[in-house]
Amino acid sequence: MSLSSEEFERYDRQIMVIGVEGQEKLKKARVLIVGVGGLGSIVSLYLVAAGVGELVLLDEGVVELSNLNRQILYDTSDIGKSKVTVASEKLRRLNPWVSIKPIQERASGELLGKIVSEVDLVIDALDNWDSRLILNKVCVKYSKPLIHAGIQGFYGQFMVVVPGVTPCLQCIVPKKPLTPSKIPVLAPTPGVLGSLQATEAIKIITGVGKPALNKLLVYDGLKMEFTVVNVYRNPNCPVCGGLK
Repeated sequence: MSLSSEEFERYDRQIMVIGVEGQEKLKKARVLIVGVGGLGSIVSLYLVAAGVGELVLLDEGVVELSNLNRQILYDTSDIGKSKVTVASEKLRRLNPWVSIKPIQERASGELLGKIVSEVDLVIDALDNWDSRLILNKVCVKYSKPLIHAGIQGFYGQFMVVVPGVTPCLQCIVPKKPLTPSKIPVLAPTPGVLGSLQATEAIKIITGVGKPALNKLLVYDGLKMEFTVVNVYRNPNCPVCGGLK
């Protein structure tokens, strides 16, 4: 899949980093973003700007006033509208060379199974562990890389799941954490974690650099510290323990 002259100009600075072959790999890639809120806003903007070929956006929500401190894809005029519809329109204006597929539905296991099986990589931009662990299970089933991030207040965590190579989320979180009904979030926090997710997605797709495998990165914005914790697969994990 070759690049047009306009794409060469659009991605000129990036091609200097990842090469023409890397840019062509991005153009061929299909990425699913589950959740188009704070994290999803950041990841989708950067992946579309970077030239990922197709982006699938899955979110059942509509834009609310309380979203606007951190969900930077939206503005006041979007309140009450479908997130995936608004996001798709704005992302297409950013880069018409990228195909955007919006799906306004709940992230159920059945639906995720149909979508995940058809993409190359999945971004976890969710805000609850019920859906997150379902997504993790589906990605393991179909052997698709999953890039996880979660945020709260000044804090966040980040991890890459490659089924059969790294721990899955269930290995790290054997018991579902309690999720507050309203998660406090400082506006820039999803920007930090979402940028990391986008960076890692580009690395995995292009093969440039070294993915953050078998690591859990913890971000503390109050102290401005990043802590890397080595993590290991649980051989008894009910989700990925049977993989070789």
